[in-house]
Amino acid sequence: MSAKLKRGPRNLLTSLILVFPLFLIYQIGVLFTLPLLNGADFLTVLLFRKVGLTTTAYLGYTALVTVLFAVAVGMLRRRQRFDPGVIVPVFIESAIYALTMGSLIVLVMTKVFGISPQLAGGGGLIASQGLLTRAVMSIGAGVYEETVFRLLLLGGIAWVLERGLGLARWVAVAVAFVISSLLFSAMHHIPPYGDPLHIGVFTFRFLAGLCFAALFWFRGFAVAVYTHALYDLYVLLVR
Repeated sequence: MSAKLKRGPRNLLTSLILVFPLFLIYQIGVLFTLPLLNGADFLTVLLFRKVGLTTTAYLGYTALVTVLFAVAVGMLRRRQRFDPGVIVPVFIESAIYALTMGSLIVLVMTKVFGISPQLAGGGGLIASQGLLTRAVMSIGAGVYEETVFRLLLLGGIAWVLERGLGLARWVAVAVAFVISSLLFSAMHHIPPYGDPLHIGVFTFRFLAGLCFAALFWFRGFAVAVYTHALYDLYVLLVR
C-alpha cells in the first residue's frame, strides 16, 4: 500500500504543508500592515473592508483555517506522502529561480521585444513602505497570487478548455498560460495600489506570469509560491 502513495514536491499534500507557514505569516502580518493588503487577497479584503471583522474575530477565522488545514492534511495522507527531505531542495530550487528569473526576463525583453529594462521597474506603493510591510506583502503575493492566478485560474482554464471544449491538452495549457499571465499582469495596474499602465511594466509582469505558470505546471504549487515570495522579497528588500 505504501508503495502506491504519491510523494515528491508536486503532490498536493507537500504543497499544503510547505505553503501553509507562509499563509499564517501573512495572515498575522496583515494586522500590522492594514489598510494595505495584497491585491489578490480577496477574502481578507472582504472580511475587513466589507464585513468589518474585528481583530479578535479575524484571529478566530485564522484558527479555523488552521483546523481545516489539519483535517485536509489528514485526509490527503491516505493517498499521498510528505517527505521532509524535500523541504531544503524546494527552498534551494525556489531561491535559484527567484535570483535568476528577473535577469532572464530582461534578456527576453531586450533581445526579443526590444523593450528597455529601465521601463520595467514597477514597485508601486508597496516599494515606498516600511520593511515589515514590504516583507508581509511579498509573502502575501507568493501565497495569494499563485493561488488565484496559477492554482485556480490557470488550472481552471486548462481544465475547461480541455474537458469542456475538447481542445488538445497542450493547446489548452498554452492558452491558459497566456490568459492567466495577462490577467496577472493587469491586476498589478488596478487602483489604488497598482502601478501606472506602461508597456514595459506590463510586459515584464506578463513574462513573470509565464515563468510562474511554468514552475507551477512542471514543478508544483509550492515551488511557484516560494519562488514568487522570494523574488518579491529580493526585489523589495535587497535590490
